[in-house]
Amino acid sequence: MNSRAKLSRRVAALPSGDPRQGEVVLGSVVGPGTVERVQRLVNAAVAQGAKVLTGGSATGTVMQGIVVDHVTPSMALFRDETFGPQVSITRVHSVDDAVQLANDTEYGLSASVFSRDIARALDVARRIDSGICHINGPTVHDEAQMPFGGVKASGYGRFGGKAGIDAFTEPRWITIQTTPRHYPF
Repeated sequence: MNSRAKLSRRVAALPSGDPRQGEVVLGSVVGPGTVERVQRLVNAAVAQGAKVLTGGSATGTVMQGIVVDHVTPSMALFRDETFGPQVSITRVHSVDDAVQLANDTEYGLSASVFSRDIARALDVARRIDSGICHINGPTVHDEAQMPFGGVKASGYGRFGGKAGIDAFTEPRWITIQTTPRHYPF
């Protein structure tokens, strides 16, 4: 079984629904507008030659995970953030092509690099222009003590840990004189 088929099978098996009613991985998206946006972007990509491998249906604001193959940089699905449970597969010819495509965006919050060769993955991660880059982990990872924020149109500073203190405070110096001082003017 190829990697696209494995990914599709895993995404298709992700339980969706109301997390108050049982164990689910995919809960509700922000609102009906998000469902419409995701479906519009996916449908436009399909009209341009992409292929949905799994998913696409929604019940209210709960969407199944969607895998779309043959997505190209000319498609809005490649360029725009969906904010939905959707992943695109874009083919590249080399690692350099992959890095170039990863950086060819106005966004730069979080990225992931997957590889069995950690040294190679670290080299690739260093070349990707993002505020956060995970190796062999999802882009949704967050830890309170770490600086969280993006670059380009995905960020205005960092929050979390010391970076959050620096970003959300303004150092000041206030003095109180309690005894008279003589100044020569």
